[in-house]
Amino acid sequence: MTRRTDWADHAYPASPTDLGDGGPGDPDGHGAPHDGDGPSDGYGARGGGGTRGGGRSRGRRRRGGFGEEAGAQQDSDSPSSSRAEKGEPPADPAERARGICLRLLTGQPRTRKQLADALAKRDIPDEVAEEVLSRFEEVGLINDGAFADAWVESRHHGRGLARRALARELRTKGVDSAVIDEAVGQLDSEQEEETAHELVARKLRSTRGLDRDKRLRRLAGMLARKGYPEGMALRVVRRALEEEGEETEDLGLGDF
Repeated sequence: MTRRTDWADHAYPASPTDLGDGGPGDPDGHGAPHDGDGPSDGYGARGGGGTRGGGRSRGRRRRGGFGEEAGAQQDSDSPSSSRAEKGEPPADPAERARGICLRLLTGQPRTRKQLADALAKRDIPDEVAEEVLSRFEEVGLINDGAFADAWVESRHHGRGLARRALARELRTKGVDSAVIDEAVGQLDSEQEEETAHELVARKLRSTRGLDRDKRLRRLAGMLARKGYPEGMALRVVRRALEEEGEETEDLGLGDF
């Protein structure tokens, strides 16, 4: 006769896919199956609460609300309890680290620093994290240069950010300064000014009816927040106002 503990090990064997960064519902990255009625769904095995009492048991069972586990009273002896609850030894740190990185990279590209921070938060030893991250770099799963290039392309054309703002964002993601310089070097001053002009043209209509100085401050401030240099911002705004018939001869850099 198969004992309950043997059945649990057979029904839910530990595997690398059960480990790693489990997302908001699994902060420890153990990926334990859902407690309660989980074993009876899709595996052909009876779950707790349905083994005795027949129809009476089913009649008493209530459906849990959103985020609420049904059959919570069986958590302590459920075959789907987590590894920690079963008293099993923790998974291999390198295996956990690989799982965490793969899960994070599935959603979107990440820098090495972002992944290193994620591993540190999950108590992966530094030497293990270093080994796993270096291996990921070797096979091309981590590429800070490609990440920075794609970031510049997307954020400049999508949000209109200038080189200064793009460099600031990449620094916060742990990208090396030399890599940042190369990535933002894709944009030249002419392209930046053209993008700034497009931004002002889209915003200009919403400032109509305001006095000239207020329009100037509002439009130039918008460009400044996106990282455009002061001189370029003022030049672009003055040109846009002139195209609408505003007098700008008396405006200087001191008005910005």
